[in-house]
Amino acid sequence: MPIGKVKWYDVERGFGFVSNPGDEDVYVNKAVLPKGVTELHPGQRIEFDFAAGRRGPQALRVKVLEEATRKPIHKYKPEELNSMISDLMTVLESAVQPQLAQGRYPDRKEGRQVAEILRAVAKELDA
Repeated sequence: MPIGKVKWYDVERGFGFVSNPGDEDVYVNKAVLPKGVTELHPGQRIEFDFAAGRRGPQALRVKVLEEATRKPIHKYKPEELNSMISDLMTVLESAVQPQLAQGRYPDRKEGRQVAEILRAVAKELDA
């Protein structure tokens, strides 16, 4: 059985690709993952059997050789994130919430700014 490294894996779509030494990349579907394994991480080493499929080689069996080491990547320090959340709450309470209470949405520019801050905070909390 060849040993390869996961190139990428999308949990939502349920598939990804693993490198196959000396050959083309191999398609990996969530159905061939071992019990208890729900996702693969880039760089993770796996052992696999594969066969030719319609669109190229496809994994038939997968054995995880090493657990993924996923270090959290934080862009902001906790103090900075605290300040961002405080500012976000102030903007929501003073600018967005009153307009919504009056039956209107905030203007496009203000909505985009708030959405951008929300995404940054969510991404940081999810890291």
